[in-house]
Amino acid sequence: MFNKLKQFKDMRAQAKELQSKLAGETVTGEAVQGMVKISMNGNQEIQEVHIDEKLLTPENKDQIENAVKEAFEKCSKELKSLMIQKVQAGEITL
Repeated sequence: MFNKLKQFKDMRAQAKELQSKLAGETVTGEAVQGMVKISMNGNQEIQEVHIDEKLLTPENKDQIENAVKEAFEKCSKELKSLMIQKVQAGEITL
């Protein structure tokens, strides 16, 4: 039983280490040739959203919504890739 508690404590420590190492990283996802950009940190917190003024018209509502979704998905994939790279490079131990 104590062994399981120690394993749980170790897992929590590793999760905190991962979180702190990734907090300083930033990834950006883009859509519509860079007219929509989302940046998020390694803790999956959105840091910045940029939508080019040229898109901001009522006619472009659906395009903007789809572009924001696409940019966010790209950001998420980039972050997952970054985590995998850090683990494979030995910067983060799991």
